[in-house]
Amino acid sequence: MTVKFLFIVSLLFLCTQVSEVRTLNILGLFPYQGKSHFFVFQTYLDELVHRGHNVTVVSYFPRKEPLENYHDISLAGKLEILEDVFEIERSYWTIIKISLFLVNSGTENCKTLLGDENVQNLWKTKAKFDVVVIEHFNSDCSLGLAHQLGAPVVAVSSHLLLPWHYKRFGIPYNPSFVPFLLLEGGTKPTLYQRLERTLFDTYINVLYKFMSQRVDQNTLAQYFDDVPPLEQLAKEIKFLITYTNFMLFGSYLYPANVIEVNGYHVAKPKPLPEELRKFIEESEHGVIYVSFGSMLKSTSTPRDKMEAIIRALSKFPQRVIWKWEEDTLPGNPKNIYLSKWLPQNDILAHPKVLAFYSHCGLLGTTEAIYHGVPMVAMPIFGDQPANAAAVEESGLGVQIQIPELTTENLQKKFNTVLDPKFRAHVKKLSQAWRDRPIPPMDSAIFWTEFAARHRNFTFRAAAADVSYIQYFCLDILAIFILILLLFIFILKSLFSNTKKSKLE
Repeated sequence: MTVKFLFIVSLLFLCTQVSEVRTLNILGLFPYQGKSHFFVFQTYLDELVHRGHNVTVVSYFPRKEPLENYHDISLAGKLEILEDVFEIERSYWTIIKISLFLVNSGTENCKTLLGDENVQNLWKTKAKFDVVVIEHFNSDCSLGLAHQLGAPVVAVSSHLLLPWHYKRFGIPYNPSFVPFLLLEGGTKPTLYQRLERTLFDTYINVLYKFMSQRVDQNTLAQYFDDVPPLEQLAKEIKFLITYTNFMLFGSYLYPANVIEVNGYHVAKPKPLPEELRKFIEESEHGVIYVSFGSMLKSTSTPRDKMEAIIRALSKFPQRVIWKWEEDTLPGNPKNIYLSKWLPQNDILAHPKVLAFYSHCGLLGTTEAIYHGVPMVAMPIFGDQPANAAAVEESGLGVQIQIPELTTENLQKKFNTVLDPKFRAHVKKLSQAWRDRPIPPMDSAIFWTEFAARHRNFTFRAAAADVSYIQYFCLDILAIFILILLLFIFILKSLFSNTKKSKLE
């Protein structure tokens, strides 16, 4: 009896110790007011709580329903939430506007974050955290706050790498085969597209350094003394948990501290609303789903392009479900179900949904590959051009650019993805995309916990610390050029002496 009692007490003690070791105090800093971004992170943050951690989250999106051990520091109301704000247009001017939006919104986010009284209480009360999770996007301001709190940093992203993200992780960027998220071309760019990438990469990196990092550094200096350069703090990020997967985007030269976790936000499908369920299930030839996401105004589509889309869709026997901000479409077609909001994941999960016409946001693209639904991708802004290129290169779908959008061209694209052979390939691609050693959420949680357990180690690649001169071997090239010039000089001298002796 005594032995049994001691065994039980020992077991309880061990369980308690394990629980203490595993429970972390985590701070999440998400100062960007983009709803589509935070939608990804919310799933991850909730899971951290479900795994037994204590999580404090600074964001514009406080939970509507309380969750034990999840604590909100709400920024709601301080800036306008970004929904339906971008026009459907595409040009170089659009890219420049996006780049200016990134740096301006980033500096605004920094000022709002540090100016919040509840955020200030974190450092004034010397709050202790085992790890700080930050959104790796349009500002490095959160790195300064994490440094002040003395906690290791894990960065999370909901998109491909931005131009200023490569160097800090030692990831090679070569415009010949590495996609540039704001431009077309994917991994097989033309000469013109490589030139585009080189120019825009230089422009955006300079813009970010002088109009974002420098401004944020000055903002941080108003609150803290001796904040290290933000680029230096960026190199000290323990892990980047990125929302990509090689089956969709191809194989990148990522170092060991960049972890791909694409797909963890996709939830188990829920029953559809009755009216929508009937519309889908009573469709004799299946359904085409159309959505341009939460950030784009579908109603801003130019009239001629809108008419081309409607005419193309009318040529198919399939019914259409369309996320649309108004009550009617031009011509009021009868085979189209309109709604200002739709349960996208639940729709794509239905076996009668045969194709997805999309702007190619990463969330919708991820849900499409998860459920094996072919895509017609029409990228508009942000990371969508790179996502669309990945869709086409992986075989998930085809892409169409706005300038080439006509009834005939769009009809050809739909004919391609609705072909049974194409759809069968997409189902196989989906199976391969799902086939992983561990689920993406488990991977995201593990490396977050790993960073807290081993905070004194550095995991970054050596390439992150190499100067540009060494990285591009410019010093070696200079030596070779000097040797070549010296060799030419010696040959010239010998030739001159030979010629002189012959004359004598």
